[in-house]
Amino acid sequence: MIYNVKMETLDASQKERIQLERLQNTANSVYANVPFYKEKFDSLGVNPNEIQSLDDLRKLPFTVKQDLRDHYPFGLFAVDQSEVVRLHASSGTSGKPTVVGYTRNDINVWSEIVARSIAAAGGEPSKVLHNAYGYGLFTGGLGLHYGSERLGMATVPISGGNTSRQILLIEDFQPQVICGTPSYILNIAEIMEKMGKNPTDTSLQYGIFGAEPWSEEMRQTLESKLGIKAVDIYGLSEVMGPGVAIECHEAQDGLHIADDHFFVEVIDPETGEPVSDGEYGELVFTSLTKEAFPIIRYRTGDIAAINRTKCQCGRTSVRMSRVKGRIDDMLIIRGVNVFPSEIENYLLQVTEIMPHYQIQLMKKGTLDHVELHVEVNGDHFKKCQENLEHAEIYSLKEKIQHLIKSNCLVSIKVQVLGPNSIQRSEGKAVRVIDLRKESVMQ
Repeated sequence: MIYNVKMETLDASQKERIQLERLQNTANSVYANVPFYKEKFDSLGVNPNEIQSLDDLRKLPFTVKQDLRDHYPFGLFAVDQSEVVRLHASSGTSGKPTVVGYTRNDINVWSEIVARSIAAAGGEPSKVLHNAYGYGLFTGGLGLHYGSERLGMATVPISGGNTSRQILLIEDFQPQVICGTPSYILNIAEIMEKMGKNPTDTSLQYGIFGAEPWSEEMRQTLESKLGIKAVDIYGLSEVMGPGVAIECHEAQDGLHIADDHFFVEVIDPETGEPVSDGEYGELVFTSLTKEAFPIIRYRTGDIAAINRTKCQCGRTSVRMSRVKGRIDDMLIIRGVNVFPSEIENYLLQVTEIMPHYQIQLMKKGTLDHVELHVEVNGDHFKKCQENLEHAEIYSLKEKIQHLIKSNCLVSIKVQVLGPNSIQRSEGKAVRVIDLRKESVMQ
């Protein structure tokens, strides 16, 4: 089902005309109403009236997350406070939170974009959507909620946590679609199995998963355990929230960007210069229709590539690859760059372990030390006679180390733990734990 056939199947020339008009309006809005952008434009000698083509976007300045923190809380808003009807914010774990605002029209546009997304994922009017994304300042819960209602689905706003109740409502309300972080939905499936239930026996047909990087192997695990089609959704609060892009359930081959509302670039993160289509680089987004919090050339830190070919589902939107990782999540292990998602790709091919892992970073002397903690599954644990020093465990460690070394070109010490040793998450999974400061202090 294509929710908005007119906009989602536009040909390139029509879409570019719409994008240029909206870009011009956005540039004029921020120049007139956001002192930060006026100063940036003036320092580069750029006037919004000079934007006569989409290529002229490159004349405009980049925006980074620190700019949002520096103008906390409302310094980058382009409308009067009286027009703002919603505020969202990041967790602020590394300093001041980043705050974004929405006018009533922004909420309407966002709802329509997410309705498109849910339809692309397999959702339909009159069906039921189980929303296990967190509600509150995080944009995930309310973003999917409003989009689901706009599509005409009965929406279960259960949020994250209270897993036994989640299972009860899945069984009783019989939803077609489930939404949440992949790690938490996997946790729901595992708890069902512990309760003696078969997760594939539910009414679920489609899963919309995001808010954390996840691999193709994790997709296969989720689809197998739950008997569903699992699609990736992408969004970030600085640009809008969930719905910036999503895979279609027909192809599951790249995420369709709502490119009538968001203009995407991919740049070399070192030079800031554009890279060719199909080449991986840092995603940069410019909002085209936001009123309260328009953003110009926002550097997301996410690594992906884009594809402009038409999809088999009929949509003509630009597609982005699944996010390979984040620039700030990239690990440098003895000079080799590797993303946690790349390690996950190969870990989930090892049948003796559970799809839960953690990468721990420590200091040993002056050198960084990396350990990979994995969790043996229950059947294999019994085979090892509940002795983690057993030869079977040693063999498993060697197997994983060889797999990572052969494919990721890094040597990592592996610790094999017993079942349920790695803490499960009710939101975003914590895959990397940085203990280097603690290691130095000890």
